[in-house]
Amino acid sequence: MSSFEQTILGRICVATQPFVINTMDKRHYSQDAKSIVLKTAKGTKDYNDKEMAIRARVFDTITEIFKKHGAVTIDTPVFELTEILAGKYGEDSKLIYDLADQGGESCSLRYDLTVPFARFVAMHGKEYQNIKRYHIGKVYRRDQPAMTKGRLREFYQCDFDIAGTYDPMIPDAEILRILCEALTALQIGPYSIKINHRKILDGIFELCEVPQDRIRSISSAVDKLDKLPWDQVKKEMVEEKGLPSNVADRIGEYVKLQGGKELLDVLSKDEAIMKNKTAAQGLSEMKLLFEYLQVLDVQDKMRLDLSLARGLDYYTGVIYEAVTPQSGSEGVGSVAAGGRYDDLVGMFAGRNKKGQPSMKVPCVGVSLGVERIFSIMMAQQKGQIKSKETEVLIIAVGQGLIKEQMRLAKELWDQGIKASFMFKNKPKLEKQWAMCEKDQIPFAVIIGQDEVDANQVRIKDMRVKDKSQGSGVALERSNLVAELKKRLKTH
Repeated sequence: MSSFEQTILGRICVATQPFVINTMDKRHYSQDAKSIVLKTAKGTKDYNDKEMAIRARVFDTITEIFKKHGAVTIDTPVFELTEILAGKYGEDSKLIYDLADQGGESCSLRYDLTVPFARFVAMHGKEYQNIKRYHIGKVYRRDQPAMTKGRLREFYQCDFDIAGTYDPMIPDAEILRILCEALTALQIGPYSIKINHRKILDGIFELCEVPQDRIRSISSAVDKLDKLPWDQVKKEMVEEKGLPSNVADRIGEYVKLQGGKELLDVLSKDEAIMKNKTAAQGLSEMKLLFEYLQVLDVQDKMRLDLSLARGLDYYTGVIYEAVTPQSGSEGVGSVAAGGRYDDLVGMFAGRNKKGQPSMKVPCVGVSLGVERIFSIMMAQQKGQIKSKETEVLIIAVGQGLIKEQMRLAKELWDQGIKASFMFKNKPKLEKQWAMCEKDQIPFAVIIGQDEVDANQVRIKDMRVKDKSQGSGVALERSNLVAELKKRLKTH
């Protein structure tokens, strides 16, 4: 044997050595391999077929409502330049995932879909100065996860935004109508929408003599009133933020106020607020908004809450959060949130000679938190969840009928009917019935050799549990598609 042949033979022997499986731990693929812990990364999770069926229903429902209101969809990269995201999220900026430098650019995973949308509008401003857009995509936050409450590090958001210059409060009113339509259609149970205005809140801070450079940090502290008692919030403002105690007390007199449209009337009689130009303008806009919401028949869902601050720095006008009974009692948090952000696009557009943004595109939008909605919907589920959309199972009685099953399946597939059959040449009848039951398939098409010879089939409605159908209703095979379509239409 030549040296070349010896070398080749040696390589073949090495290549064909059997894998050594550690019988104590099947995750080991060789004796030398390191142990791998099979788990998802912290703050992420897999979704099984039942869960995905519910999630698909959520996405489909929301998308249809978004389209009904005239929106188009766009997509943006899952990561952005770090400088695009920097300085937009206030104290939450620490939750941004920064990526390792992969070639001269500092990048971060997107924290939300709003800032990437503003960047998109700034880049394509001439074409998209006026746009209704929706976007469904994953976002990432380095938060402390609470899996059962729908708080994850990787999660979906469903956003609807209106960009463009319009008359005051008209787009804002439609956004809130869209939010109500979506939450009602998803059947998550009772909900309400907390609403406030950044100008009202900022005006309150001004008349309470909060230093201008501390307004955002104090605003962030006030935003915690839905989770913490006033004493703890005041302690944070005084001890951590350095606010005088008497100033904090004056803020407390206002931010504890909640109510409906009547609260706007009360605030309008407050001389201190009405003397503040910022607060007075915010009140005027809110009164107009409530008039539009009444026309759109969603005013009863709104609750004016002066403690609502929304910690993100880019909000400039009306702000809102949708909450459910689970938001407080079970710690789920808000299921949707949003507001007006008139200056965000301008931050990306550069400055003119006067130092002003070269482009100003006012925007307002809302974001639905799919994971929190999903956790509520999963808790509501009773009974078995149908994950397969199969409408018909082709059942063979006897053996050697697999080609007939295939022919039938092809006919049904060609007509848009969702059909399936068991991948067995000798299928057991009881297992086929069990498959129908397990996958909640509404109709069975039954064939045996007698049916094949007579060019017939039998149909059985699997939802009917009595014995009146017997072994199914016989009909000519040529009438099968029409009969199934008729039955499926009433299904």
